[in-house]
Amino acid sequence: MKKVFVVAGVIINKKKILCAQRSKNNLNYISKKFEFPGGKIEKFETDEQCLKREILEELSLEIEINDFYMLVNHIYPDFKLNMKVYLCSSKNRDVILKEHISCKWLSLKKISNLDWAEADLPVVRKLLIDKII
Repeated sequence: MKKVFVVAGVIINKKKILCAQRSKNNLNYISKKFEFPGGKIEKFETDEQCLKREILEELSLEIEINDFYMLVNHIYPDFKLNMKVYLCSSKNRDVILKEHISCKWLSLKKISNLDWAEADLPVVRKLLIDKII
């Protein structure tokens, strides 16, 4: 089974978290699901470089990476996902969607109302427990 290495950012601005909705996908289990944005790590790229690049490419948003938050290993039907999650901040909420179909800036108590991709659920649960904002 293919193993995919990605980084994702919990991006915070004024006590709200950026939640991005994936585009329609032929893999039903991730199609139109919400996620913490990020992407695949390219060869010779650090986690931080990847995360900043992906957020800028996909959302036209500049971020600061503050701390490593957690590691998620999840097995989807077609691949294994290794996702390093970082706490990030942004000075603004001006997002231009290039790959996602929508995004929301939500308070911590409202993020659990979304239909999240399975790999992102452990992050949602930990955020609710830690109450970081």
